[in-house]
Amino acid sequence: MNLLPIFKHAVVISFFVFVMMLLVDFLDTVSQMRANRLIRGGRWRQYSLAAFLGATPGCLGAFMNVSLYIHGVISFGALVGGMIATSGDEAFVMLTQFPAQAVVLFVLLLAGGVLFAWISDRLIQALGISPSEACREDQCIHCRSGTGATKGFNVVFGPASVSENFRRLSFTRFLLLALIAAFAFLVSTGIIGPAAWDWKRITFLVLSICAGVIAAVASEHYLHYHIWDHILKRHLFRVFCWSFGALLFIHWSLAFWNLESFIRTHMVWVLLISALVGIVPESGPHMIFVMMYAEGMIPFSVLFTTSFVQDGHGMLPLLSYSVKDFAMVKGLNLIFGLVAGGILFAFGF
Repeated sequence: MNLLPIFKHAVVISFFVFVMMLLVDFLDTVSQMRANRLIRGGRWRQYSLAAFLGATPGCLGAFMNVSLYIHGVISFGALVGGMIATSGDEAFVMLTQFPAQAVVLFVLLLAGGVLFAWISDRLIQALGISPSEACREDQCIHCRSGTGATKGFNVVFGPASVSENFRRLSFTRFLLLALIAAFAFLVSTGIIGPAAWDWKRITFLVLSICAGVIAAVASEHYLHYHIWDHILKRHLFRVFCWSFGALLFIHWSLAFWNLESFIRTHMVWVLLISALVGIVPESGPHMIFVMMYAEGMIPFSVLFTTSFVQDGHGMLPLLSYSVKDFAMVKGLNLIFGLVAGGILFAFGF
């Protein structure tokens, strides 16, 4: 088996994930979002904004929902809805592999998050189940980004800082710019990525330029803590390993084992397994089903089910706060996901 095409495919996916993570984090930082101000009010506002935060690609929205829940800003049902809408790092991969279907999936998860948030609050009230009490502001852990960086995201961006950044060029900035430039060169020459000049190649080059600009104007603090320590070290290597492993597994299975025939014969079991895999509080295992859908091996309902149940590693901060609440959220999402995914499957999607 020739591993080079699989390796190139995984590199392209990983770079796209890196740039999209960088853009999302950059926009979130410079806007200094204050979700706790917007989200206070009626329950339906909580449900809608929590689901919206969850639907944003990556882990930032999920971390914010956990932090808001721990601080007592949003209800338990809003947290459930936010995690339903969350697709983790795989959201970026889906945008790379099948953008149109990915947008449809995100919209459905967003709508499902709002609906099941309301159902969850009504359900635990009817059953007399009480989630953990919210902690006080001065005792609560800070779950915003998981980086342990600065308070309030006091990070400076500006064109005026470019000359100073290059005059005192750090090795981290040099290495990051070199990697971005190398990727842009490989894509423009067709060594990796699309073989011809089309919208995909142009998109990759535009994203490379955007990433290069951010790397040039970012402060040293943002460069080290947000880009290098968080996005590159914590996310990107994991995304590459899971992408490469999933692609290798699928190609190996197709070459030496009639995986596609087995899946089509046991699709109900595949649906159930996809939901159970979603329980794992980690980005990565879900990638297998993303790649299977990209290869046309599973229907939309299976992808929807595993995306519904899984939430990347957005739930890990809640696990350190309350095992009970963690189990309740995961249990409800598993039940709701099987019901919603089973309905789609029954209708042939």
